[in-house]
Amino acid sequence: MVPQIDESTVVDEKMMHEQFVARIARGEKIEVDDWMPEDYRMQLIKLIAMHGVSEIMGALPEKEWVPRTPTLRRKLSLMAKVQDEMGHGQLLLRVAEDLMKPLGKTREDIMEDLYAGRLKFHNVFHMEARTWADAAIIGWLVDGAAIVTQKMLAHTSYAPYARALKRILLEERFHAYHGEDMVIKLGDGTPQQREMMQDALNRWWPALDMFFGPPEDGRIQSNQELNLKYKIRSKTNEQLRQEFMDKYVPQIQALGLKVPDETLRYDDENQKWVYTHADYSYLKNVISKNQGPRSQNRLNLRKIGFENNAWVREALLHNQKELG
Repeated sequence: MVPQIDESTVVDEKMMHEQFVARIARGEKIEVDDWMPEDYRMQLIKLIAMHGVSEIMGALPEKEWVPRTPTLRRKLSLMAKVQDEMGHGQLLLRVAEDLMKPLGKTREDIMEDLYAGRLKFHNVFHMEARTWADAAIIGWLVDGAAIVTQKMLAHTSYAPYARALKRILLEERFHAYHGEDMVIKLGDGTPQQREMMQDALNRWWPALDMFFGPPEDGRIQSNQELNLKYKIRSKTNEQLRQEFMDKYVPQIQALGLKVPDETLRYDDENQKWVYTHADYSYLKNVISKNQGPRSQNRLNLRKIGFENNAWVREALLHNQKELG
């Protein structure tokens, strides 16, 4: 066990950084009160805050379908899923808030950054959910893509994030089963229902392709290298994308659906999927400027709820102060 560095001792910054990197290289986990480089802290805040608000914003496309589910059973299961996603968001925002305390910031600052456009949420949650098949695609493929990413991040070097993800993954697996069941029922349904499924897949595929981040062709700058160096993550965008393809393309085809990419094929020699990337410039604009089909509607809905419930947060804060 490596002794913890006493920050009250005057230690050369370079030496502290070297010891930190050595800890990560040995596979040790970093706790919130451990010394950490500023770029490590800031990368974690950026990643976990975006993950947290994406869980919250990600509940809204399915929330739109709660009043319109085809059966009571579907309504109850969808309501439970929406509740879970909101809980995941709150859990992750608490993890991010602990990292932000030395900076004098709180969860409220994260939400204010979201409403002001300074903090982004995931591209898939800017999109429309036009039909019941969209809700099925979200539960099956969007949650499936999230599980691929979160299983990787559950091995992150930052211990509080890893612990939160292990809890979240237990519930996400149930969400994926829920989505699979919806898709199978629609796939076994009428020609109109199967057509509705194909239409939903066509519309969601570009966002699903870019779920794991931009193409690794050097045109888009990213922090992937830094995240890999610090073992915040352990796989590249492309490795995650290939893992998603390996699992879901055969399932999509087994349902009689067609992946909307004429170039898609499996390269047996290199054992990987070959495909054409979606238009990332469009999706980047959606994310950076909140100009997706449902971006502003969902942000406004979330902001109204945040403002209307301000009195609850104030009352809780007052009680905490009273209790000392």
